[in-house]
Amino acid sequence: MDANLRFWRAEGQSFFQRFFLWADALDPLLLLKSPNEIKRTRLLIQINEKTPSEPIQNNQTKQAFLLSLSSVHPDTDKIIPVLFRPPAFMPITLPLVIVSSVQRHARHSFFWQFVFHTYTTAFTLINGNGTPKAEEYSVQQKQLLLGLGAISYSACVGALPLAFVNRFALKSSLMQLVVRKLLPAPLLGLTSAFTVAMVRSPEFENGIEVMDRNGKVIGVSKKAGEKAVMETAMSRAVLFGTTFFLPEVLMYCVQRARFVKNPRALGPVRMFVIMSVLAGMLPVSFSMFPQCGEIKRADLEPEILSSTEETEFFYNRGI
Repeated sequence: MDANLRFWRAEGQSFFQRFFLWADALDPLLLLKSPNEIKRTRLLIQINEKTPSEPIQNNQTKQAFLLSLSSVHPDTDKIIPVLFRPPAFMPITLPLVIVSSVQRHARHSFFWQFVFHTYTTAFTLINGNGTPKAEEYSVQQKQLLLGLGAISYSACVGALPLAFVNRFALKSSLMQLVVRKLLPAPLLGLTSAFTVAMVRSPEFENGIEVMDRNGKVIGVSKKAGEKAVMETAMSRAVLFGTTFFLPEVLMYCVQRARFVKNPRALGPVRMFVIMSVLAGMLPVSFSMFPQCGEIKRADLEPEILSSTEETEFFYNRGI
């Protein structure tokens, strides 16, 4: 079992433990660390064999693990490209979310949602479980094709309400409220979950590796793959659904209470609210489910159970 997964097992037992760990690991300053520094940190962790089986007390060791969590893929042991590391997720998605939320034309909405889903899908692909394999085709090629289809479909679905309103010139206040305020949140949440499920579908089609408590791989499980993908898709839906919905509610309260008297100031206030919600929801969504997922013996395939007497098994959920 990779050092990152062992760390999550020891330090990420509860939601709040995972939340505070992610809050530290999502620090954008970690993106400034050089590949050589990341490699030295990983080597130090492996040489010292301080991979925890119980919570860490040494702050320097904890900082080393935070750099490892934010930069290294636990299945491949490779350094993740800078733009797709967890600390880069918010700085890149924030402007895309803001721009997507203010579009009034279907074409512009389609373009920006296409860009948004392209990045989040690529992030999901790179940070997913790295073990699915198949002999008859390239898993990476299939994931790219599925991802492109999911991105195009999601962008079309996101722009459809605006296209419908503009095409039929529906200008009633109720229709505008539904299309511009109420629909974007559930649509973006559902399409974000959809792209995750599509691009990571080989994980539940071919299975992912499951390990015993000692880190020994005991088999490949489709059920564990399905659990990992569904948990990640659900967390992504909560992240972007809330990021679109909650700012609308807060801005409505701000306008109703007239906290901002200058109409020109509403734009900056709206951006600040979206940034605050996204910053808070990102570690929440990443922490909803354990990074080192656990699956019970009763939930695994019989062919895996025949080779071991263990009752609990673990896998990399991915992000």
